Amino acid sequence: MPAPAPLRPLELAPGARDRAALRSRSNPVPVDTAGRIFDAVRARAQEQPERVAFVADEDTVGYGPFFERVLEIRASLADQGCGAGDVVACTGTRTSDTAALFIALEDLGAIYLPVDPAWPAARVADVLRRSGARFVVEYGRRSPGGRLSVSAHRPDGEPTVVVPGAGEGDPQYIIFTSGSTGRPKGAVVDRTGLMNHLWAKVHDLGLTADDSVAFTAPLVFDISVWQMLAPLLVGGRVVVLPDEAMLFPRRIVRTLERTGVTVAEVVPTLITAFVQEAGRSKDRTPLPTLRWLISTGEELVPSLAERVLTVLPHARLLNAYGPTECSDDVTHHVVTEADLGRSRLPVGQPVANATLYVLLHDPGAGTWDAAEPGRAGELFVGGRPVGHGYVGDATATSGAFFRDTLDPASPTGRLYRTGDLARIDEDGVHYLGRTDRQVKVGGVRIELGEIEAVLSGHARVESCAVSVFDDTGRPELVAHYVASEELAADDLRDHLSTALPADMVPKRWVRLAALPLTGNGKVDHRALPGRQDRAGAP
Repeated sequence: MPAPAPLRPLELAPGARDRAALRSRSNPVPVDTAGRIFDAVRARAQEQPERVAFVADEDTVGYGPFFERVLEIRASLADQGCGAGDVVACTGTRTSDTAALFIALEDLGAIYLPVDPAWPAARVADVLRRSGARFVVEYGRRSPGGRLSVSAHRPDGEPTVVVPGAGEGDPQYIIFTSGSTGRPKGAVVDRTGLMNHLWAKVHDLGLTADDSVAFTAPLVFDISVWQMLAPLLVGGRVVVLPDEAMLFPRRIVRTLERTGVTVAEVVPTLITAFVQEAGRSKDRTPLPTLRWLISTGEELVPSLAERVLTVLPHARLLNAYGPTECSDDVTHHVVTEADLGRSRLPVGQPVANATLYVLLHDPGAGTWDAAEPGRAGELFVGGRPVGHGYVGDATATSGAFFRDTLDPASPTGRLYRTGDLARIDEDGVHYLGRTDRQVKVGGVRIELGEIEAVLSGHARVESCAVSVFDDTGRPELVAHYVASEELAADDLRDHLSTALPADMVPKRWVRLAALPLTGNGKVDHRALPGRQDRAGAP
């Protein structure tokens, strides 16, 4: 298979580079991106071998035994011929072995690719083929005998896949994200982007050896990477929450309290249940050790943020935003009481060494220009976090990744087009929704996230999602909401009408017991019910 084609330049309008530099946001911070997690863990294992690195249920693993496990896994991989540049598909459950496997691959120069054991066989086969995986590792409770096993994988006649970035960087991991077409795309992240993000989390959260970070994310979700690795850079602890615990908010809260977790990051849909459970504690402070609760993956609405600050006044709430293609979160914003009166919360300022631009496209000229301050446009990411592209998908890569013509000094020379609407002002970046969630109903262009943000502010709406269905021949907005009881449509319409024009107020309402979710805990908009027999027009 031929090497990926060079990235095409982002075509700029005359003078756009200077305007973009003036209106962009950046955060240059000295970061040791040349360092390795392997070396940091080895040093801690030598100095403090008994210091706890991982907590899982009642079991603990010290840095000494953990590093021995890294070496053991490394030897198993090397014995099978695994080496630099090899893609290794890793399928298992969330354990300390996940981190040990990642670090062993880092030392070998191989590439980590998490694969969900629950994926359909056809999806697994497609991911293995498009990534060019040379090895498959099974581990955890679902592996044969519960032991880690390494096997070679290269079907006869299958062409060699060249991973984007090979030879010009050090691809470190690949995460397949769900695409709007339904076919996942394998985002390739460089080792320097990974290390930059880990240190950005350490810096912005003030992580120290005294911290315990909750390891909660599905392994195919990008935040799992920093959750299991960043604490190890500073000698902290990783608290592993098993999959079964993540199904029950009460178990989550009890586990975080019992283990003294200080930092937890989850998606807003889980924060809703999490805060409801924590709020049941009337005679004591819930989660007394928690310093940071971080929201990511979906938009955090002000009404949910207010509940967090009310139930957990001792903890700080961080609104984070970032695409998998750019090493995870690229902005952080600490939510304050002053933010709660906004219709939408900022996602904040860029993390270390990220540069953010809001650009407007001129379809006639085919060029891009910087949006005026405060004006909405499409968000682009430059700087150290930008990954290499998508493995086995040159078309998707060329549509989202560009040669950076905005910053001649860019450390990667790459720009990523997020497909997100945003604006930049004195508070930093404001996320305004997906460009592909802009719809036209009755000739009016509508951003569905704006309706959801307002509807979520209703005192009795626990969560919501808005979609468009065309089952009658005329597109209509349908609002889906979760509440403890059926709410009057007039009440919901009146609530929206105070902040939105009439064209943005749904005419159809569906009460659900729960919103459908993807495997990452995000709202699955494609799974929302919307047929005529499922959604009445009151």
